[in-house]
Amino acid sequence: MAQPMQGAAAPVQGGVSDKDWLTTVLLSFFLGALGVDHFYTGKTVTGILKLITVGGCGIWALIDLIMAITGNFKDGNGLPIQQQK
Repeated sequence: MAQPMQGAAAPVQGGVSDKDWLTTVLLSFFLGALGVDHFYTGKTVTGILKLITVGGCGIWALIDLIMAITGNFKDGNGLPIQQQK
């Protein structure tokens, strides 16, 4: 029988991330080239890669910003970060 991971965040009811949408969008806009949006959402490995490549020369940062604004950006658990209604 598989053991649950220690310290892993449980999925939020309704399948939506507990990360704040506005915070994600602002971090992506102002600090996206440094990977801060990925660190905030729990994607450490891609945050480091984004930091090293300076947001994929800006292209990766722009794509992430568009995804965050449209609600298609996902956190480290694969849950979408969406604006609360």
